[in-house]
Amino acid sequence: MANTVSPHTHTHADGTTHSHTHTHSHENKKAVLNRMSRIIGHMQSVKNMVEDDRDCSDVLIQLSAINSAVQSVSRVILKEHLSTCIIDAVKEGDYESVEELNNAIDKFMR
Repeated sequence: MANTVSPHTHTHADGTTHSHTHTHSHENKKAVLNRMSRIIGHMQSVKNMVEDDRDCSDVLIQLSAINSAVQSVSRVILKEHLSTCIIDAVKEGDYESVEELNNAIDKFMR
């Protein structure tokens, strides 16, 4: 499947915006959405475990698996963002996007 070029608008904390276009791979988007759907299903299963008073150790093990899955999908999104959005932003002279990425990474790593 082909890549899609999308307009993208950033809204900054001060309310200002800027726009640029970038390319996203349809395959990556579909894979990310599939992974997220599995994570949501897994979370629902763990919620059911808690409701059913399942063993806390079993719940913690499943939560650890969910955490790993979230970290994995986050890496996929970060790599895609770096290889498409950030490269396109830098080519267009949009260094604010790089700063926004740095801020997002700081928040993500907490």
